[in-house]
Amino acid sequence: MRHQAKGRKFSRIKKQRRALIKSLVESLVIWEKMTTTEAKAKELKGIVDKIITKAKKINNANKATVIKDLSRKVSLIAVKKLSGDFLKKFDGRTSGYTRVSKLGKRKGDSAKMAIIEFI
Repeated sequence: MRHQAKGRKFSRIKKQRRALIKSLVESLVIWEKMTTTEAKAKELKGIVDKIITKAKKINNANKATVIKDLSRKVSLIAVKKLSGDFLKKFDGRTSGYTRVSKLGKRKGDSAKMAIIEFI
């Protein structure tokens, strides 16, 4: 049993799960909107919110540390976008940067689908 276990496993081992989350975060940051399964979208929401909060703290003093931290989770293209455009976009907001909108079920396997996007 998984009593009080945090996170979802997605039927993958740890390395595969980490790679999946990293690619989903990169895609979301670059394209700003994506369609995925509801479980992946809900898991992604918390991770992306934490990354954006960390990216907002970038200034000259701690820029290298934060970029090094972020580059483990997203590509350098996504880091540049996070440190540039997103700072202006989410300046007055302290949390809740993403929205998950539920869609219907996917035709092939009846998986619940959702759209995750930035507010």
